[in-house]
Amino acid sequence: MSHKTRIILSLIPVIFLIVMLSIVIRIYGIDALSGASQIVLILATGLCGLIATTCFKVPWKVLEQEINNSIGSIGTPIVILLLIGIVSGTWTTSGVVPCMIYYGLQIIDPHIFLVCACVICALVSVMTGSSWTTVSTIGIALMGIGKAEGFSDGWVAGAIISGAYFGDKMSPLSDTTVMSSSLVGTSLFTHIRYMTITTVPAIAIALGIYIFAGLYNTPVEGINADSFIIAIENKYNLTPWVLVVPIATAIMIYRKMPAIIVLLTSSILAALCAIIFQPHIMAEIAGEVGNGAETLFKGVLQSAFGRTSVDTGFEPANELLTTRGMQGMLNTIWIILCAICFGGMLKASTMLANIVELVIPFTQRRFGLVGSTLLSGIFFNITCADQFLSIMLSSNMFKEIYKREGYEPRLLSRSIEDSSTVTSVLVPWSTCGMTQSTILNVPTLSYLPFCFFNILAPLVSLTIAATGYKIYRAVK
Repeated sequence: MSHKTRIILSLIPVIFLIVMLSIVIRIYGIDALSGASQIVLILATGLCGLIATTCFKVPWKVLEQEINNSIGSIGTPIVILLLIGIVSGTWTTSGVVPCMIYYGLQIIDPHIFLVCACVICALVSVMTGSSWTTVSTIGIALMGIGKAEGFSDGWVAGAIISGAYFGDKMSPLSDTTVMSSSLVGTSLFTHIRYMTITTVPAIAIALGIYIFAGLYNTPVEGINADSFIIAIENKYNLTPWVLVVPIATAIMIYRKMPAIIVLLTSSILAALCAIIFQPHIMAEIAGEVGNGAETLFKGVLQSAFGRTSVDTGFEPANELLTTRGMQGMLNTIWIILCAICFGGMLKASTMLANIVELVIPFTQRRFGLVGSTLLSGIFFNITCADQFLSIMLSSNMFKEIYKREGYEPRLLSRSIEDSSTVTSVLVPWSTCGMTQSTILNVPTLSYLPFCFFNILAPLVSLTIAATGYKIYRAVK
């Protein structure tokens, strides 16, 4: 079989996936990720396996082993996703999120809300090193404030995600930042300092857009912040004591405790607050009368694992404070498993390696080299559906090329972060895209146009490469 034929055959599953997903999204819209997209991913995986075993003569056991390894690598993230669902439910029913929304509506000026949301998430993410933790905690509260202020879901989610991923990218505590620098062989802080050249202009432009959008925001018809304040005030027992939960969570994160322990402890603290301060809401969720131990226990469990809706007397507030608990994360886990299977099959079948060879001719010049790195990172996010796989594959693919062309390794690590890290959340079926979409309850394609930092980062990186600003040859 000729080399050209191998590349064409390798592209077939990817083209099939992209075309079918486009059709499914057009037909099902926001419901595409509730089952239809998963079927497409499984079909693409099957097609990949068929070509691998019949044309490339790859033993099925090799393909199966890679799928097992890929699924095993996301065991911890899946547990974290389930815990995030519990945090979302317990933080809302205990009064933590309502209290933060209540105070936020009175403190933050609507005209600067979007830029404040972006900056707050950026600061929290820098301190925590985790965009997922930032979005699943402060992000949920900011989402509620933004809706109450009359902003569209896409704008609010875009500001939250832009800030969270900026902070994640620039934090020395971030696993993606550590991974990108270590895989290419550059020091962590050298990598972070070098990223400021592309990252600071991207976030500055994004903040400028959010300021402009906030000043000219037209509230959604029928939305009034005062109505939210009154509804929350009348339904919840608002007390600063519930803010002990996010404060304790921040302290645990600062002390670098494992994410699973942090989220589980945070959930338990929120559950205790729900029992102490919101027994009437626990009874309502349990569907029973009274505040007996059994009723409270049932209400807490329901808020942790299932869909809960509290009647505040104001329908927009009801929708805002509706949570899906752990069950709400199941669709996310479902599509992640399907996407990881497809990525594993592509890798084990050598199709990924064949596709990668297409970019090699474009790496002879600086602009083409950086551009190929950026496009590869985005491509791997689309096909492998996981930013860690994208970072790993990009570093392995380009490390020797950058060395051969005489460029410093920090240029490669920055280019990987400018693509693999920040664009992962823009792919609807990726681990990041599905997770943030589920947490914020906003479809990926709805917030994508408003994630200005995530969109601008690779474009700024490409522009800097064209100018050659502070891009040096490695000292031999």
